[in-house]
Amino acid sequence: MTDNPLLVASAALIVLAGLAALAAIAFAAIRALHRRDAAAAQQQMSELARLQVETAARMSEMRDMLAGRQAELARVVSDRQADLARAVNERLDAVTHHLSQSMTATRQHTSENLAKLNERLAVIDGAQKNITALASQVTTLQSVLSSKQSRGAFGQGRMEVIIQDGLPKGCYEFQFTLSNKTRPDCAVFFPDQRPLIIDAKFPLEAVTAFRDARTDEERKQAAARVRTDIGRHVADIAAKYLIPGETQDLALMFVPSESVYAELYDGFDDVVQKAYRAKVVIVSPSLLMLAINVVQQIQKDARMREAADRIHAEVGHLMDDIRRLHERVLKLQHHFGQAGDDMRQILISADKLAKRGARICEVEFDDNEPATASDNVIPAPIPRKLQAGE
Repeated sequence: MTDNPLLVASAALIVLAGLAALAAIAFAAIRALHRRDAAAAQQQMSELARLQVETAARMSEMRDMLAGRQAELARVVSDRQADLARAVNERLDAVTHHLSQSMTATRQHTSENLAKLNERLAVIDGAQKNITALASQVTTLQSVLSSKQSRGAFGQGRMEVIIQDGLPKGCYEFQFTLSNKTRPDCAVFFPDQRPLIIDAKFPLEAVTAFRDARTDEERKQAAARVRTDIGRHVADIAAKYLIPGETQDLALMFVPSESVYAELYDGFDDVVQKAYRAKVVIVSPSLLMLAINVVQQIQKDARMREAADRIHAEVGHLMDDIRRLHERVLKLQHHFGQAGDDMRQILISADKLAKRGARICEVEFDDNEPATASDNVIPAPIPRKLQAGE
């Protein structure tokens, strides 16, 4: 094991100090030799020798002390290095164990997260497929709505579904022919037989152009087109389908889109008011459902009023049937009373028979027992004695 640098440096300093002292004494002695006589020089040399011997002894003691200190320090350092190595090994074992547990937990958590991520990715893939299919359907719907004929058929179909779900057959007719040879999309018949006309054709091109406008000038032109197209369509409905005395005083213009209906009411209130004044009401799918429900209630009330006489007659027949049922229940109650009395008398007779049978079995007769009126004793037949020759 290598020496301690501090001890080596201390020993070197001590040796250098001793050498310096010897050099100083030698220098002093040489100077004294030049100045003094030989006897003084001899005395100085003796003193120098003595000092040299003492210095050598002290240096020997110092060397031994330094060797002992160095050995003790080496032992202490060795013990401390052993303790440090043991503590480092224990700490490394603890850190290794903790790191192993942490890596195991991290690996398990990572596996679970990867499994969940795979599930989410599967869901996202399914949603992506649905979105792709929906995008294709939207593209198909857009292509359907691009032409007037397809758009009219789409609006007609939505209107027919709403009316067929809300009204029974016979209360409406599609493509009904009026007296002026016009054929509206639908006619809903009221109790007075005057139909409510519903038109399912809506000028969507102007509204689409208004939505697609980018500049203020384009929006202004598109808004003017919306007012013109809808105003013209409202005038056509009022002219063709509002016939005094034949149809209702109002007609419905069906808009097959809630968003278009909301945009129309928000941005074109003047058009809506103009349609009201022309007795044409613009309705969305939800409002058409509400109107159909109102019509259904009106028709039901009318049928109830028409059937009021029949209902009154049926109620009279029902009251007669209830009266006869009450009489028959009373008769049945009387019969049950008679049957109960007969059953009571039968039970009395059965008890008497049981008592008489018991006395007969035990041969117990009471001669003093008075005969009652109900005791009808039938005498036993007495056999006749035979005569001679018989």
